[in-house]
Amino acid sequence: MADRYQQFTKTPVGKFVVPKLGLPNPATLRRYQPGQPALEGPALLGAAPGGRLEKKVRDQLADAGINVVTTSGDRHAALVFDATGVTEPGGLRAVYDFFHPVIRSVGPSGRVVILGTPPEQVEGRERIAQRALEGFVRSVGKELKRGATAQLVYVAEGAEDATESTLRFLLSAKSAFVDAQVIRIGAEGKTAVAPANWEKPLDGKVALVTGASRGIGAAIADVLARDGAHVVALDIPAQGADLSKVANKIGGSALQLDITSPSAPAKLAEYLKERHGGVDVVVHNAGITRDKTLGNMSESAWDSVIAVNLASQLAVNDKLLGDKILNENGRVIGVSSIAGIAGNVGQANYATSKAGVIGMVNVGAPQLAEYGGTINAVAPGFIETKMTAAVPLFIREAGRRLSSLGQGGLPVDVAETIAWYANPASAAVNGNVVRVCGQALLGA
Repeated sequence: MADRYQQFTKTPVGKFVVPKLGLPNPATLRRYQPGQPALEGPALLGAAPGGRLEKKVRDQLADAGINVVTTSGDRHAALVFDATGVTEPGGLRAVYDFFHPVIRSVGPSGRVVILGTPPEQVEGRERIAQRALEGFVRSVGKELKRGATAQLVYVAEGAEDATESTLRFLLSAKSAFVDAQVIRIGAEGKTAVAPANWEKPLDGKVALVTGASRGIGAAIADVLARDGAHVVALDIPAQGADLSKVANKIGGSALQLDITSPSAPAKLAEYLKERHGGVDVVVHNAGITRDKTLGNMSESAWDSVIAVNLASQLAVNDKLLGDKILNENGRVIGVSSIAGIAGNVGQANYATSKAGVIGMVNVGAPQLAEYGGTINAVAPGFIETKMTAAVPLFIREAGRRLSSLGQGGLPVDVAETIAWYANPASAAVNGNVVRVCGQALLGA
């Protein structure tokens, strides 16, 4: 799984050769460690005239222990701009006026965040202007250097109090591999409630993670446990040994179950109800690949991928919601893929299933909002796992380098994004599909 090229760039020889030859020089990303400061420097906050979020954001950032300044200095760990006051294209000049003088001041692994109003919730020229912010953020994400990232957060009218968990996530090292994403808050969802302890936001919660015996699933289980949840780690019986190791490491429970079995949803619901009185967070991570070009793909390869990656998740959701096993303010989180957005050669079955996960989020968001919960998904790009380590060298290197951050992500990057969705304060984050891909060109 090692990125030997990135390691080489940090050697004395690499530091000499790489810039001479104009080769990619991926930055070492700042990743979260308990107890570290939210930012390694001040956050410069600005707003377009008439913005409705600036004061609220200032208070929320201060509560997070971030030094908020309104006058530019030599170096900033973050630039945050409230663009909700932009109501016509001419108003976009305020975005330029804020960022142009200071964009070069963003430090290593720095953050750029723009806050806007969901275009679909306004009309006419305001809609055009708000939609235009997407192009700005995606371009800035490609221009930033040294591991810095840019994001756009659309905040619905009335959801101003619900932005804190998202800002804490995006400004922190937890979002290291999330770049140039568009996030919506409050379009569908309930009022957010801040956790009693932001370091342990899932205290007292029960989380189910499928496919938890290794790789990304194991990382998800680990991070949710770190945040205070009791994790029920689920995988097929053949993975029982590895599953037990994961569960023992995090003080969780191991559950061996084939989720494609027709009886699995009922067994799972019974287990969660009897052992834990219900479940608060459901992470549908289990997934398989059976790659072949369509003409060479067998029926079994098609059917098994659709069954594991999509159909079983729908069946579990139906059972947990129908029997009210999912607790109030519960979370359902899917794991999609860049392949589900852009498609991939030899992965018609896999891409279909992962695009279906996005459809599951689209359909489920209003249903979960009515139920008092949320449903969202992550779409990982190139993540360093045993699976990607087996990819042929040149394809693997292309996957790593063809992104704004010029490297692969780690399983923990996916896990941190899922933990943000699971946070009780993210109750108004509903119906989102966030790519954890370092702004990969694939599917951009």
